[in-house]
Amino acid sequence: MDAMRMAGYGAGMEKLDVIVLGAGAAGLFAAIEAARRGRRVLVIDHAKAPGEKIRISGGGRCNFTNLGIAPDRFLSRNPRFALSALKRYTQWDFIARMDGWGISWHEKTLGQLFCDGSATQVVAALTQDLARAGGDLWLGCAVSAVEAAPEGGFMVATARGTLRCDSVVVATGGKSIPKMGATGFGYQLATQFGLPLVETRPGLVPLTFAEQELAWMTPLAGLSVEGRVRHGRTEFDEAMLFTHRGLSGPAILQISSYWREGEGIALDVSLGRDVAAYLRDARARGPKLALRTALSGLVPERLARHLETVIAPAGALGTLSNAALEQVAEVLRNWRLIPVGSEGYRTAEVTLGGVDTDALDARTMQAKGVPGLYFVGEVVDVTGWLGGYNFQWAWSSGWAAGQVV
Repeated sequence: MDAMRMAGYGAGMEKLDVIVLGAGAAGLFAAIEAARRGRRVLVIDHAKAPGEKIRISGGGRCNFTNLGIAPDRFLSRNPRFALSALKRYTQWDFIARMDGWGISWHEKTLGQLFCDGSATQVVAALTQDLARAGGDLWLGCAVSAVEAAPEGGFMVATARGTLRCDSVVVATGGKSIPKMGATGFGYQLATQFGLPLVETRPGLVPLTFAEQELAWMTPLAGLSVEGRVRHGRTEFDEAMLFTHRGLSGPAILQISSYWREGEGIALDVSLGRDVAAYLRDARARGPKLALRTALSGLVPERLARHLETVIAPAGALGTLSNAALEQVAEVLRNWRLIPVGSEGYRTAEVTLGGVDTDALDARTMQAKGVPGLYFVGEVVDVTGWLGGYNFQWAWSSGWAAGQVV
């Protein structure tokens, strides 16, 4: 209560129906839905501008949803938790919202939908909808404390003073990209009100390697190759990018959400081709041909040169036995690597883990045992694949809370 007293609690505070903490995708959407239902709503964010993750997403074009939304494309301790919100507010519903805003869009690949123009169109549309519905937005305003009010509801201590409200929606996001202001405040609030947390870690993040691996990876920095990456039974077919620190690219970002320290991954750059048969044919046609020259017909030349030095003795194809060619083929099919870590929250697109879904009502996103307290978006232990899935979770969970808050 000290923070509340210092902020002037009791000094004729005006009471709101709903305070939303966080002006990101989930928070703005929850606020719009609540305001449209006649609630007196205020959104508060310490950032100077709303929707910063929306603005930078998709290379500035906002990958706002995915046509392939399905519960098995979300990670959670309870993978079925997200099903209720995702079924009740679908990708088709948000597409209709985009069309209603007059924002043109296109499908890029793997069901990923992007704005034709700038992502700022989406941010502008959300803030305009909030204003039209009668909701207010405070930016550049820090929140220092949230407490249960003695007479019911909540007290929220802010840089502009303390406010009272019936309900609080926590849409503060995760820890990813701290340079944009990400904090663990939402997790602190969950713990304060007795809600358990699932361990958090960076997700959709580049993987890093030890010095020995980096010695050969560094010359390949900047090289992108199509292929498949596997971790256990999970695999993704997309581009992989070599960096000065290790591996990135869509396939690596995807697998990073499943990978844990000490575990290995396997790369397949064969693209389903019979590499051994290809090399045998090349040997028959040109026994004096260098291995790297033959491999450059399958993978980029820079990678072919590296593979020649690492997996086979230098020399002509005619000097390599069928067994040696099979070994080369096996490396292209099943190239095993052990990352030592990731680039962390600094570059992670999302935060895995968060508020335990067992503590929330799947239909309303309200905390069980704490009436009026809601958690939506990334702060919850629901994390989607790369490609618009996390934005759809933000829209769906925000919508679900906004109907009832």
